[in-house]
Amino acid sequence: MDVKLDKWHKCQVDIEVFKKLSKKSDLKGLQHVSIFFGLLVLTGLCTYLTWGTLWGIFWILIYGNIYCFSNPLWHETGHRTAFKSNYLNEFFYYVSCYMAFFEPIRWRYTHFIHHGNTYSTENPYDHEIEYGNDLKNTIPKLIKEIIPFGNLVYIKNDISFEVIKHSLGIETKVMKDSIPDKLKSKSILISRIYIFIWLLVISFSIYVNSWLPVLYLVLPHFYGKTLHKLVAFTQHAGLARNLKDHRLSAREMYLNPILSFLYWRMEYHLTHHMFPTVPSYNLDKLHHHIKGQLPKPNNGLIDAYKEIIPTLVKQSKDANYFLKKDLPHLQNV
Repeated sequence: MDVKLDKWHKCQVDIEVFKKLSKKSDLKGLQHVSIFFGLLVLTGLCTYLTWGTLWGIFWILIYGNIYCFSNPLWHETGHRTAFKSNYLNEFFYYVSCYMAFFEPIRWRYTHFIHHGNTYSTENPYDHEIEYGNDLKNTIPKLIKEIIPFGNLVYIKNDISFEVIKHSLGIETKVMKDSIPDKLKSKSILISRIYIFIWLLVISFSIYVNSWLPVLYLVLPHFYGKTLHKLVAFTQHAGLARNLKDHRLSAREMYLNPILSFLYWRMEYHLTHHMFPTVPSYNLDKLHHHIKGQLPKPNNGLIDAYKEIIPTLVKQSKDANYFLKKDLPHLQNV
């Protein structure tokens, strides 16, 4: 199915440049995941050594905020661009999906729709947009996501509650809309495996009389989303919906090297949507190749939120309002 919109706009790219930047690398992918998981081990060890002190709280928050950048790892391996070898992409896809509380079958198919019908509120519905059609409550939802354990207040709206419903065999709207009938049973099975792992880790924490196992392997989703949510929310927030032009529906921005690494360079989100087969470690090069054809990128998170927050306030009063990006050499929408 497809939304009745015009064909997607694509920027012009030299074919030889595109071929070069589309090449995948196991080495680059392994370097990235080695550093990422190395940081988790290091901050997890610091937590263990200082647990029972205020430093323990500091380190577990650092650990949790790094842990939640498993979301970009899920995304990159889901596109099969993190590694050249498919088995590495699949292995880390399933690992990172668990870490992000994302049931892998569901997200593989909703992400396919997300790219084919970005920010669509029609049929098919883009189930990955940050706040759907409920624009009046966007800011409160964002606030509760960035406060540690804030999403427990609205647990029924959290992705973990969807996993629980799927594990019980409940066919949710997203399952009906996105997952092929022949794979729904697999989605249910994996959801049940997630629940089993959560219960196993919780039981082990009780057995050893320590919060650490559950803080390491289950709860980061609830206390460590602050930094990732602030970064990822910028992808489409406040931009145009139901238009087949990523220059108007996806945001491009620049981040510092640390955030850019953790985020797998998804700050070049417009470029990624336009050319999803290009590995993340080449997105900056592709961006600079086509940036003359793109709207002006935001210079960091603060600059992005300077336009996002006023837009969200206006959208809370007028659902048809969206931020109009200036398109170079073209008539604005």
